[in-house]
Parts: sequence; C-alpha cells; structure tokens
Amino acid sequence: MGETRKFTILHSNDMHGDFFAEQVAGGGPLTGGLPLLSGYLNKVRAEEENVIYCISGDMLQGSIIDSDFKGVSTIEVMNYLAPDIVALGNHEVDYGVPHLLFLEKIANFPIVNANIYIKPFNKRMMRPHYVMQKAGFEILFTGILTEKALDAIKLDELIGTFVDIHEAAEEVGRICNAYKNDDIDLTVVLTHIGFESDKELAEHLDPAWGVDMIIGGHSHTLLNEPELVNGVLITQAGTGTNQIGRFDIVVDDDTNSIVEWKWQLIPIDEDLAEPDLKLTEFIDSFKDVVDRKYGVVICKFTEALVHPERCEETPLGNLLADALAESLQLDVMFLGAGSVRVKTLGPTVTLMDFMGCFPYDDSVTRFTVTGKTLKTMFSRWMRTENRCSGEGECYQVNGAVRAKYRDADETLVSLGIKGAPVADDALYTVGLQGYHVANSASYLGVTAEELAAAGQSKVVATSAQDVLDEWLRAHQNIGRKVEGRLAYE
Repeated sequence: MGETRKFTILHSNDMHGDFFAEQVAGGGPLTGGLPLLSGYLNKVRAEEENVIYCISGDMLQGSIIDSDFKGVSTIEVMNYLAPDIVALGNHEVDYGVPHLLFLEKIANFPIVNANIYIKPFNKRMMRPHYVMQKAGFEILFTGILTEKALDAIKLDELIGTFVDIHEAAEEVGRICNAYKNDDIDLTVVLTHIGFESDKELAEHLDPAWGVDMIIGGHSHTLLNEPELVNGVLITQAGTGTNQIGRFDIVVDDDTNSIVEWKWQLIPIDEDLAEPDLKLTEFIDSFKDVVDRKYGVVICKFTEALVHPERCEETPLGNLLADALAESLQLDVMFLGAGSVRVKTLGPTVTLMDFMGCFPYDDSVTRFTVTGKTLKTMFSRWMRTENRCSGEGECYQVNGAVRAKYRDADETLVSLGIKGAPVADDALYTVGLQGYHVANSASYLGVTAEELAAAGQSKVVATSAQDVLDEWLRAHQNIGRKVEGRLAYE
C-alpha cells in the first residue's frame, strides 16, 4: 500500500428549494432546512481535515423563493453553503437554457455535465469535468444526465444528450480516458438519472476507466447503505434537506482506489448542529420580499389536503385535476403528479402556499383522441415499472375517470369516463401540460401525430397556474378524498 489520505465526502441531491426547518406533528426537534444543514457542514469542516461537499442536481424548483427569483436566490444561497462541486439536474433547466448559463456564471462553484451537447456544433454545453486538488491528491469529477431524466430540454432543438445508459457510459469513458492519468487518485461520477439507472450505468462502465463512486439523484431514493455494482459504490440521499449522505473514505495513492470506506445517512436536526444564523438572515431577506407579495389568502379547504406519493391517487392531486378539467371543459385531465411540489396544502391557502405547491407556469393543450388512444395512454403510465421505479412520470386525474390496472399481467382492466366504459371508437377531450405534450411518446405511449390524429388540438390555457389560481379563489370550503379514480390490483 502506498501513501493514503482520508477524505470526508458529504453529498445532497434534489434539494428543491427546501430552505426552512420543519417540526413534525406532535412536536420534536426542528428538522432540515438550509441553516441547520449549513451548521452541520460548518461542524464537519471544522472537525475533519479533507472535506468535500457535492450536490447531485436539482438545487432549483419547489419553493416560491426559488421560482419568484428564477433560481437566482437559490444560487446565492448555495454560494453561501459553498459546495465544492455540483452536477446538473433536470430542474436546473426549468427557466430555460440561456438562464441556466446565466445561473452558472453567478455560481461560485463548478457545475459539471459531460453529455449535454449543442448539437449543430458537437460542443458540450457545460464544463464536462473538474479535477479537484485536495491534500496532495487529485480527484476527478464528472456529471451525467440522460434523456429519461432531462425530457424538458427537448423543448430546445439545439440541445441534446447522448441519451441512453450505454452512450452515457461511453461519455464517462471519454472523460476518464482523456483526463484520468496516473495522478488521478479518485474518480467520482455525479449523476441525476435515478438509482436504478445508476446501477445500470455502473454495469456499463469499464473497470479500466477507474470510476470509484457514483453519487446520484433524481429518484429521491433513501438508502440504508450504498450498493456496490461492478466495483463502483453507488449512493443517494433522498430529497430535500432533512438528511445528508456522508462517506468517510481512505484513498491509496499507488492503486488510485478506495481501500476503506464508511457511509452514513445523517439526519439534519437541531440536536445535530447549531443553525447558521447568518444564513437564516440571508434567506429571510428573500423571504420578506415574497411574503409581502404572496401573503394574501386565496381560499380555504375543509381540511388539509395531502399529496404523499406521486405514484398514487391523492386528495390534493384530485382537487387540482378537477379544477383544470372543470375550467377547461375536459373529459380527462392528465395532471403531472410531479407538478404538485408539496405533501400537504391547507386548510388555509395563501398565494405563497399555492405557488410553492404548483410552481410550474406551463400551458395546457386540449386534444381530441379516440377511446383506443386513451386506453393506450393509461396503460403506458399505470404500468408497474413506471410507477414503482421512482424514475417515471405519473398522473393525477379528474373525478370523471375510473381506471383499474392489474399489476400481475400488466393489463388495464377497465377504463370509464363519466360512469360509462370507454369505447375504442368514441372521442374524448384530453388535457396535457406543455411539458407532457413534448414528452407524450415516452410518458404516455403516443406520439404528437397520434395525439392529433382524431381532431384538432388547441392550447386552452397559456398558464395552468393562472387557471388554478382563479378557480381556487372562486371556490371556498372545498375538499377532496381518495375515491378510487386510480385503482391497482
């Protein structure tokens, strides 16, 4: 064994503007929030000699403070946290590619991605790799997204990815072959493709490339311990700021490999570290602005409505799907379950609450489709693989819908609209958000041409946000229950 060094690698992913600590119902310590997370980072940086903090994508979205400032506030707060390296996530592109490049310029930390290209020029859009000098050792970082995670970027015709896992692995190989010389002691791939895809990626990596770790995101996976695939350690740290991953590793300079490691998922609460009060003041400077702008009450629910899981019918999802279907006169509203960014809303709903719940200002297009096409759409997204992977796209639907799916043989057992079975040759109006129109083939199993085949399409709202805002203001003391719109057997 040659010269060795101990490193502490802290990692977050899918933070989604989770700025503030929360207290669970019934009391207990405050949990999560960036001031407590910053307090823990400060503590570890003071205790350990060689600390690296990395973020595997999706710093943005999920908070009114983020959306109102179009991510600038989040990047400024991240500058305060001072991560050593960040990988691009799909939500970093939500405000558009030009704005992403602006955010990159104001970030005080490197943002890496190896496989997003400006297609006409075959040029990578982002910095593809970063070599960190730490304690006399050199650590190579690169970042990976696949089209599965980055569907939204297809809205920009000039931008594309090496899309599948095999091609993504080849991009990692290109980086390693070009930059992993004898002086590179540790190689880390920061991904934002989901945990199952991380394992598949590891299988495709040539051991000769020397990748030691994959630190991932996107699927919001909480682990008890990392997984070892093809000699590569794979981990992820759930979502938000309630926890952080921690690797304590020993690296050998002769073999350029990890010879000892320990991993923990650290809960972030007030019993762990003192909150960073200066960061609290800094975040409050943004919060004060949005409080004044968005503090008005817009409606009252009969009770708090919840949205605990994207892959199942929820009371909050039911309400929002009903609002859009009613307002836009649709037989079926496919509301992207990931559009609903909170687990609980109400009973008193301020404009700020609503904007934090539904931050995506997207259009809604109405299509006229046959019953046969509608069955294809439900069959595609209700399938077990899509719902249970943590990497697929699921939907909430309006109250006119009753869909039943059997997991055992992956069959759509029945589909009804307004109390009548869907007939293959009958016509139905369907609403889709712009993001889902652009990705209808992968998410719903129908191409744009198939969506338009039975009748003319029409953009019925340029802003789903506006429609929901107006509907909520006009409906007071409302509630919803889970009522079997989506059933699985």
